[in-house]
Amino acid sequence: MQNGSLILSPRKKGPKVWEFRWREPGPDGKPKHRRLIVDTVVTLKTKAAALAAIKALKLEITSSDVSTKSRLTVWSALVDHFRQVELAADTLWRTLSTRVSYEGYLRKWIVPRWRNYKLANITAVEVESWLRQLALAPGSKCKIRNLMSVIFNHAIRHGLCDRNPITFVRQSAKRRAIPNILTPNEIERIINTLGPRERTLVFLAAGTGLRMGELFAIKWKDVDFSANQMHILRSIVKNAVGPCKTEASRKPVALHSNLAKALEAWRERTPYTQPEDWVFASDHAKGKFPYSGPYLMRRLIRPAAIKAGVTTHFGWHTFRHTYSSLLKAEGTDLKVVQELLRHSSIRVTMDTYTQAMTSMKRDAQSIVVGQFSSSFFQQFHDPDPPIYGCS
Repeated sequence: MQNGSLILSPRKKGPKVWEFRWREPGPDGKPKHRRLIVDTVVTLKTKAAALAAIKALKLEITSSDVSTKSRLTVWSALVDHFRQVELAADTLWRTLSTRVSYEGYLRKWIVPRWRNYKLANITAVEVESWLRQLALAPGSKCKIRNLMSVIFNHAIRHGLCDRNPITFVRQSAKRRAIPNILTPNEIERIINTLGPRERTLVFLAAGTGLRMGELFAIKWKDVDFSANQMHILRSIVKNAVGPCKTEASRKPVALHSNLAKALEAWRERTPYTQPEDWVFASDHAKGKFPYSGPYLMRRLIRPAAIKAGVTTHFGWHTFRHTYSSLLKAEGTDLKVVQELLRHSSIRVTMDTYTQAMTSMKRDAQSIVVGQFSSSFFQQFHDPDPPIYGCS
């Protein structure tokens, strides 16, 4: 395997540069020397930083070796290569939540089943049959299918195969059950049973539709009380701070005056009030990290809701679904709903998040049925209703 070498080279003008050199087979089969300027010492101050910067490049170079290509035609080896190139901690084009999700599906389901298969022996029919037998929700099966497709595309990109059989795998992502949503009354009952910290969190989640990672990643400097808005600049997953889910997610969030008052009231109670402090900084972590969203939901918020008589099962994302559905129930334009939820596509808003409330469905139905129901009931009172179609 060709590792190459990294050296620090001087220039006639400007700072020194890190230069990566390696050899690879030329058109005639003889080794050719190659060199690439990685960056200057101003940007990459240490050799460790420069080595990290060329890690993906080295993998691409070594994957062109005949011996490496032979090894990477086995699924488990290809997955290792994919992890090193696409799921490394310094990868900027995949968020931490995506990397964690991918690792979970690879570890639990995909690698155990296909570990020793050669790429050429994996067929669409066999993958499709396997997915049908998994005791998982359709959405999870669809994510497994899509990840396998991503890995095959990775193999094609690196010249390890020339086909993606997963393209022909049929797998629906249709939900088994409609996600739960809460009524305004249920939200009020939950809020009224909580202490100041959880009350503020639930009030903010229900009033903005923020994702859990975004909600706990807010810093005081992100809250613009004068303009009544919040800047969503980051997301936090398992105490690791990363970028937001999409570019659209980074748009500012409108802050109702009541939500602003709630945040101001919370700021008077928390000891962490500096611009760089987390809004919901944890006392246990001495303010270095926010509180754990899943922990607060499991240990404090849900038990309080049950005591208040709220039997609907809910989590942090339920507030996002509820926010979307309540906006729709008020007749809010779908484009506005998309902007408030910061979705990159209006299709996601329509298909996934927005459900019509039961009362709204009844009102809409009554308008239609009311237009022709009077003649139907009139016939019940007619002693001799006309009969059509009889001779």
